[in-house]
Amino acid sequence: MTSDSSSSADRAARATPSVACSATASASASGSCAPQVADGAPPSGASPTDPFSNCTHCGFCLAVCPTYRLTGDENNSPRGRLRLWGEEAAGRLPRDPWTDFYTDECVGCLACETACPAQVPYGELFERTRHEHVVAGRSRPGALLRLAAAAVSRPAAFGLALLPARLLRRFGFPRHRFLPRGQPALLQGTAAYARELMRRHQPTGPRVALLTGCLMEALFREINFATVRVLIENNVQVFVPDGQACCGAFQEHTGLGGVAALQARNRSAFLPLAVDAVLSNSSGCGYALGKALAPDRPVRDVLGFLGELGPVRRQRPGDRARLYVDLPCHLVHGQKAAGIPAAVLGATGHRWELAPNARDCCGSGGVYNLQKPANAQAILAGKSAFLNTAEGQPVILGTANHVCMMQWHSAGATGLVTRPYEVRHIIQLLDPGEGFTVRRPASPRAAPGAAG
Repeated sequence: MTSDSSSSADRAARATPSVACSATASASASGSCAPQVADGAPPSGASPTDPFSNCTHCGFCLAVCPTYRLTGDENNSPRGRLRLWGEEAAGRLPRDPWTDFYTDECVGCLACETACPAQVPYGELFERTRHEHVVAGRSRPGALLRLAAAAVSRPAAFGLALLPARLLRRFGFPRHRFLPRGQPALLQGTAAYARELMRRHQPTGPRVALLTGCLMEALFREINFATVRVLIENNVQVFVPDGQACCGAFQEHTGLGGVAALQARNRSAFLPLAVDAVLSNSSGCGYALGKALAPDRPVRDVLGFLGELGPVRRQRPGDRARLYVDLPCHLVHGQKAAGIPAAVLGATGHRWELAPNARDCCGSGGVYNLQKPANAQAILAGKSAFLNTAEGQPVILGTANHVCMMQWHSAGATGLVTRPYEVRHIIQLLDPGEGFTVRRPASPRAAPGAAG
């Protein structure tokens, strides 16, 4: 990372709870006083039915865990947390601030699931444990996060509440580290816009249902509009289901309740539709909606869907820009996608390459950069350093998640990156703008992923 071991230890020591070491706790490698149960051995007395016992403590997760790499603290790793949770669940470890602290420290990036040879369902266990901690009062999201969690369940009200934020994005004042400038529609919503373009262009290809999302629709609506244009240009029929709700990712990230109710609303909105695919343009939202609609209908990332179609290529004569592609955690580790198709990246018309450490977490973690800003900043520092010397005029950082876009924008706003660069959603780089024509195939083709 960007700091030496002593500074990492200092950060951990300042951040950890102030409690005295007991007989079950001793000073960890980071200088903190924590239960020393993450010693590489399986939990004592583990049973085959214990959900924590699948962990073989091989240590493969350590190399990919952002908080372990940041602190060097064994308890601040997936296998350390699993051991803490398992020992507590078995009654061998009492509840204490250390288990709460290390649970809150997790970014939730799911890189450990990709690395794990035993296929431990870490994400599921983490979400359940975090929710249990919130219910028991062991962890408490801030007041603004609790208010936002309540608001996102009412999309119309949430969109109205963020109208001032859309105005600020359009005019760029006052500046905020997480808010890049953009041109979101102030009043028209994505559903109305999609109906308008469908009437105007009348595509005849695959039928898709689009998840518009809560924060995406309320704050980054121009990305939804670009998604509609790109799909229709490629002869895809786009429908925005009435009654769709927040995907539930916000509640999962905070440990708050209400996920089941949101999932039920989305099942009612999406499952009855006669469509070839359900699409999302945000990897985190797509991952959460996929859990809601499983096993009845898969949810696909829009870029993967377009990759199978072969999207219209943007022509950029004399282009000197360089596109550096970062892969969101919930795309490659959550949805288990191989990445963003090369056919899609090539269709942007820019020279492109994967950003260094493209599969590593950027530190956004849903709301992690709000709850643990120092950790998130330190994680981002290592990821973003290459932008200071990257080639290209301009330099573009492209990704597939609006929350990751916010985190990457903060690198410039906080001084981690000191030269100009742009942060864009890949779908925006495929956008034909308003004056496009539909590419109609000479012969009908099946929808990507549709059953034959």
